[in-house]
Amino acid sequence: MAFHEVRFPANLSFGSVGGPERRTEVVALTNGFEERNTPWAEARRRYDAGVSLRSLDDIGDLIAFFEARQGQLYGFRWKDWADFKSCPASASPAYDDQLIAVGDETRTAFQLIKTYASGNETQARLIRKPVAGTVRIGLQGDELQEGVHYDVDVTTGIVSFASPPAIGEQVTAGYEFDVPVRFDTDRIQVSVASFKAGDVPQVPVVEVRL
Repeated sequence: MAFHEVRFPANLSFGSVGGPERRTEVVALTNGFEERNTPWAEARRRYDAGVSLRSLDDIGDLIAFFEARQGQLYGFRWKDWADFKSCPASASPAYDDQLIAVGDETRTAFQLIKTYASGNETQARLIRKPVAGTVRIGLQGDELQEGVHYDVDVTTGIVSFASPPAIGEQVTAGYEFDVPVRFDTDRIQVSVASFKAGDVPQVPVVEVRL
């Protein structure tokens, strides 16, 4: 997968619209009931980073970023302002935000995940692009020290322990994260509204599977 470990300018993504998309296959039966299935284990996110009436310098930054990614060819990081933390938006990530694994005295590598819960139902999301310097890890209620007890690969979201956690020990994590995406178009149309402002009506972006 062709991917650049660079984030789309956060000041340009702020104010964008978008969010998770699901694919559900609905079959209507002759008796009026329905059968519903999905081929997707996880949601896929889509965004529109269209920027309106920003400075021409900002438009220039957008075009430069688009050109450096060669349109749809290379993926990149995206900050989803509505969902970019392991904790509620108003809080700061803590080492015990998310339960990511339970020790078995064998495994030393664990994938960061975020669990969404509503009622009795939960959905786990793999976090593959944590933000460097924001990941905090806990073990059985105690915070660990990065570089001593564990290391984090911010390109994959894999946490590697120096020694395997004991059987039953809870591995927890807190972090900020980006979404791996690509442009969903090979063309950007810019309309110059005035000497100092421009308008980019549509800049579609779609999540990529890694």
